[in-house]
Formats: sequence, C-alpha cells, structure tokens
Amino acid sequence: MFEEIKNIFIQNDSQRYKRGQFPVIIAVTNQKGGCGKTTTALNLSAALARQEFKVLLIDLDAQAHASLGIGIGVDNISCSTYDVIVKNIELEYVIVPTYLENLDIAPATSALNGAQLEIADLLGREGILRTALYKMVNNSKKNYDYIILDCSPSLNLISINGLVAANSVLVPIQAHYFSLEGMKDLFATLRVIKDRLNLDLQILGILPTLFDNRGKVTQDILSQIRDYFQDKVFKTVIRLDASLSEAVAFKRSIFDYAPDSDGATDYFSLALEVVLLTASEKKVKRNGAREKICQSQ
Repeated sequence: MFEEIKNIFIQNDSQRYKRGQFPVIIAVTNQKGGCGKTTTALNLSAALARQEFKVLLIDLDAQAHASLGIGIGVDNISCSTYDVIVKNIELEYVIVPTYLENLDIAPATSALNGAQLEIADLLGREGILRTALYKMVNNSKKNYDYIILDCSPSLNLISINGLVAANSVLVPIQAHYFSLEGMKDLFATLRVIKDRLNLDLQILGILPTLFDNRGKVTQDILSQIRDYFQDKVFKTVIRLDASLSEAVAFKRSIFDYAPDSDGATDYFSLALEVVLLTASEKKVKRNGAREKICQSQ
C-alpha cells in the first residue's frame, strides 16, 4: 500500500536522529482528525515536563484544543500563534506558563483560521514559524529541551509551517483501514517538504492510538503497520481509554486526572521512548520514574 512513499523512511535510516541536539522540535501531525493528535501532543508534553525537561507546546490548530485542554482561557489572551505567523510578533511574547511546572505553551485562537489566506502571498511564507523559533532559541532567555508542535488536522499552510520548523515528526495513527489510506497523502507531503524546504526533517516515529485489542481487525492492521514500517513504529501503543477524553474536559493532563489509568501508563511509556531516541545522554531515572511523572504538582 505504501510502496510509493517508502523512500522517505529509507533515507532516514542513513541519518538517524542526532541525539543530544536541543531543542528537539517535534511536529505531531496527521491530516486525519480523530486520531488522538492533540491528546498526544498535550500528554507527551506533560510527561516530558514531569521528567524535568523544559517543554514548550505550540498550538497551531485554530480549534485551540491543546490550549483549552491545558487550562488556557483563549478568549482572554492578547497574543497567540496567529500574531507570530501573521503579524511577526516575537514568539517569546506569546508564550504563557501552564499549571504544570516546566511546561509553557504558545496558545492558539480561532483567528488562526484566516492566517493562511493572510500569508499566502508572502515571500518565504512556509518558513515563518521556523524563523520565529530560530530567533527565540538564539536571542531569548527562554531555553527549552523540547518544543512540541500540535499541527492542525489538515495539510494547510499553517501545518506546513510546523513541518518546516520541526526537525522530527511524530505521526499518531488509529489502527483502522481508512487511517492507513490517509497516510499516503501525509507522507507524500512530508517527502516534498523534506526535499524542498527542510532537508533535516526526519520521522521520529509512528504512534498507534485508540487501540482496542479486543478487535481482530485492529490487531491485524497494527501487525501490518509494524511489518511495513518496522522500527519506525513506536513500541508503545496508546490504548483506548475514556480517561484521556475526560482529562481534557477537566483541563488536566492524564497524569493529573487519572495517574493509574492505561492512558497515563501508555503516554509515560511513549515519553521514555522519545527521550531514549533524542536525549539518551540526559539523566533519566527509570527506577521510580513513573511515580515521579504521575505525582501531582
């Protein structure tokens, strides 16, 4: 099914992710909605922050679900990612702290809906966010270990900005046939961006989400994904867990809302995998780490 896009993975095998380079900028993206993209961006960010990494979550979705899900009142903020992309406001002026220590966010608002039309005729429009990040990293006193980009569920110009700014991509995918079909467009876009706009872009991993191990079809599709993409698929699988949806409604990470849930266990496991892939030289204590991450501040 995916033979026409396999080359992007072969290329990445020859240049594995360079561990220890900071900040690590991860775009969480999939043009198909309902695959757990924002849930992943939010809870991965929270898990990394609870491991004492400095984390910035950037909301690039006009629905602002990542911002709302972490407790930011988007109707009361003066600046958002819209202002960074359209009005050239410096990124550091948009960033606000969250209730979690070590986790900041650059929130989005519905104004982002019209952003791609407003920048459509600008020279270098695909690299606006990358420039803003470059300025912040090199000129600001804000130092982050991880920057997580929650891209919108569509392959629009704002999402492309996120992919051009990132140095790696995390792709949540539901174990469903139609989700696999939708991957073709996503990886075709990633290949074009890598070839023309961001030579350093790599696939950090594919993350199976909303996995119901009671269904034979979902188990078969997961096996197909692993057989084809092999080590590009995270060992972690995010199981179907109602607590993940409930946590967002309560504006908390899964580690605060339901620390003993499957969702907390799975996103903790994902965070460990991400750290091992990108920051293995950092001192991360595996013994007792789960209790540390799940402990409320």
